[in-house]
Amino acid sequence: MLPTAKTQPKPDLADLTVLVYGQTKIGKSTFCSQSDGALFLATEPGLNALDVYQVPIQSWDDLLNACAEVTEGKHAFRTIIVDTIDNAYKFCTDYIVKKYKIEHESDLGYGKGYALVNNEFQRVLTKLAFLPYGLFLISHAKEIEVDTRTGKYTRIVPTLPDKARKIVLGMVDQVLFCDLETATAEGGAESIKRVIRTKPSLYYEAGDRTGRLPETIDLDFRKFLDAFNAAVAPLKPQPTARPAAK
Repeated sequence: MLPTAKTQPKPDLADLTVLVYGQTKIGKSTFCSQSDGALFLATEPGLNALDVYQVPIQSWDDLLNACAEVTEGKHAFRTIIVDTIDNAYKFCTDYIVKKYKIEHESDLGYGKGYALVNNEFQRVLTKLAFLPYGLFLISHAKEIEVDTRTGKYTRIVPTLPDKARKIVLGMVDQVLFCDLETATAEGGAESIKRVIRTKPSLYYEAGDRTGRLPETIDLDFRKFLDAFNAAVAPLKPQPTARPAAK
């Protein structure tokens, strides 16, 4: 059935899919843990210092089972966090290899094995993204060399394999790059602070489809949420003023 009205922008963070990536130990998991009603689907260790709800994920079957429970909705969680999406993709690859009784994706020939992995990975992520919960995907960062007509330069991107990275980047609403920034105090002393970069750059992957977030925000979930809520405030319906009493 064709629509009769336009889709309205979704003003709540819990409606969005977000990729958070950066160097190891910069605070990505801590940042995501402060989201509303957070549940971690933990595909690798690293949450021992955090007081969080988590489901240990050691295989693609584990992830499918956890997603099935999340989909049932018999819980109070509002944000699902896959930490890390890199390991989730590896589990997906292992699942396809085992299912088709091969040693490597390339054994099926003509790219069929890679297509099966990517289709399964995209199927599950898309299903998660359509659920009425926020979805955070955590990845690490790596440097790649980009060769252009005018020379080479270094770019920082998520550590996902290329095809998986394209799938994730194509579906997320925000790409948040967690970075270190040097600040200089009045006395000349320098300090390093952790920040989130939200706008596209030649030198790192980042983006915000709402187009409303500031270019740089402190790596602090409360400050990020305040900036996000202030940015989307014009999207929220405003109360209609009552006519003055006569």
